[in-house]
Amino acid sequence: MPQRSSLRARRAHARRVLDALERAHPEARCALDYRSPFQLAVATVLSAQCTDERVNMVTPGLFARFPDAGALAEARTEDVEEIIRSTGFFRAKTRSLLGLARGLVARHRGEIPREMATLVKLPGIGRKTANVVLGHAFDVNEGIAVDTHVLRVANRIGLVDVEDPVKVEAHLMELIPRERWTRTTDLIIFHGRKVCDARRPACGTCPVFTLCGWESRQAWAASEPPAPNRRGRTTREASPRRPAARAKRSPARGRRKTTAARRPRGRSRGGR
Repeated sequence: MPQRSSLRARRAHARRVLDALERAHPEARCALDYRSPFQLAVATVLSAQCTDERVNMVTPGLFARFPDAGALAEARTEDVEEIIRSTGFFRAKTRSLLGLARGLVARHRGEIPREMATLVKLPGIGRKTANVVLGHAFDVNEGIAVDTHVLRVANRIGLVDVEDPVKVEAHLMELIPRERWTRTTDLIIFHGRKVCDARRPACGTCPVFTLCGWESRQAWAASEPPAPNRRGRTTREASPRRPAARAKRSPARGRRKTTAARRPRGRSRGGR
């Protein structure tokens, strides 16, 4: 019973958080531009270690030249690499995109499958990418895409207390109703970009400030006495300013030797 009661409380907390985020960010959506499930899959692959803004700058030229899986499957490696170079890791991403396109043509007639088990077998498609494609292209809630924003914000707010993305997804799926899984990804990512920044979270304007455990942890950390270092001083104590070290001068060792460049012209070493 205690575990069930705790789970009920956590689910209620998650519902309040999502309701507050929904009211604060009704415009939240997938930031990648696409016109088909195939284009969304390609854009999601390109978004790894890259901003969505950069991906949206690259994909129009890529899709103009290779609009579907059939066209991309016949593309030359160097042509794709040149187009997507600015997204970073372009060689690995090119291999993934060409493998994805050729796999779709060979196994699925060029169409994106709608089943998680089938989709993740394609080159370049992991569970996170599959969640994005299924949720946004087909409105199929198979899971929750956990990127760096979801990982950070979910831990800060107190929805989860683990750092493994696989476990984070499992915990969130346990707390959140299935029909809200895709929307949860959009809301948390949007909130992480606009408010809950990694380095400077805007706690003063956060719509879930009263529901968040981040502020209480920060206040607790600020109230704790700092630990002394090896010299007995704490990190908050200003270290005494040391006097400027005097420049060491080497003692003169006899008379300065006259170099050949400084000898008077017209005189020999004998002084004549």
